[in-house]
Amino acid sequence: MKRLSMAAFSAAVVLGVAVCTPLSAWAQSGAADSGSPPAADARLTPEQAAAFSKQIETDLAAKGARVAIVFRTGRPHNKMPPGISYTHGAFWVYRTIHTQDGRDLPGYAVYNLFSGDGKTLPVTKSYLAQDWPFDFTRGSAVDDVAIIVPSPEMQRRLVAVIDSPTYVRLHNPSYSLIANPLSSKHQNCNGFMLDVIASAAWDTTDPAQIRADEKAHFHPSVIQAGPVKRLLAPLADPRIKTDDQSNLLVTATYESMSAFMKDNGLLEASYILNRAP
Repeated sequence: MKRLSMAAFSAAVVLGVAVCTPLSAWAQSGAADSGSPPAADARLTPEQAAAFSKQIETDLAAKGARVAIVFRTGRPHNKMPPGISYTHGAFWVYRTIHTQDGRDLPGYAVYNLFSGDGKTLPVTKSYLAQDWPFDFTRGSAVDDVAIIVPSPEMQRRLVAVIDSPTYVRLHNPSYSLIANPLSSKHQNCNGFMLDVIASAAWDTTDPAQIRADEKAHFHPSVIQAGPVKRLLAPLADPRIKTDDQSNLLVTATYESMSAFMKDNGLLEASYILNRAP
C-alpha cells in the first residue's frame, strides 16, 4: 500500500500542471500553487513579490495594455512536464481602483479562477475571484512570469466580456487540474480564460458555439504521462479527473494559448518577463 501511495503521489506531481488555487488556501495546507509543496526557499518574499508586481504593472502600462493575460508557476521550471512552464494564469485589467482611504488610483485588477477556498468549498469545485498583482506574484516560485498582450481590438472585446454577465456564465465549477479545454465536462483557470477569449474573439455567448470554434482552431498542450501515472493520478489527488480525456491527456497552457492567439490574429505580444534583481 505504501508503494502504491508513493507512485500515485509521483503521478500527481507530474500531472500537476494547471493548479488554480488561492494563496490563502495553499498557506493553510503548506503548499503553493503546484501539485506538491515547493522547497521552503522557493517562494518570493513579500518584499520581492511587491516589487515584482509593481514591475509587471509598469511593464504592462508602458505597453498601453488595458488587458493582459499573465501566468505564474508555483513549481520550479525544472519540475514541470516538458513543454509546460506555468501553473496558473489570470486576466490583468487596468482599472480605476477605489482604495479604503477613499482615493481613486489607476492600476491593475487581477481576475482569477480558483479551486476550493480552504474553508467550505471542496478542491473539486472552483470559483471566480478578483484580487491584486501582489496576491498573484506572491504565489510564484520562480523569478519570471509569462505575459500575453492581446491586440487592441481583443483587449476592448475582453473588457466587454469580463464586465458582462457572460463572464460568469462561462464558468464551469467542476474543476480538474488537467481539464480538457475541448470538453465541457470540467474546467481549470486556463480553460476558463480560453473560453472568455473565444467568446470575445467570435462575439458569441453560446457555449456550444464557443466549444465548436475552439475545436476548429485551438490546439491544446499534450501532457507527457505514461499509462501507469495516468491511471494512478486520480487516486493521489481528487482535483485530477481524466473522464474528459481521450487517448492523449491535453490541457490549455501559456504555450498553447499564445500560439492560438498568434495564429488567429488576436495577439500583440507574448513574452517572458524576468524579475529585476
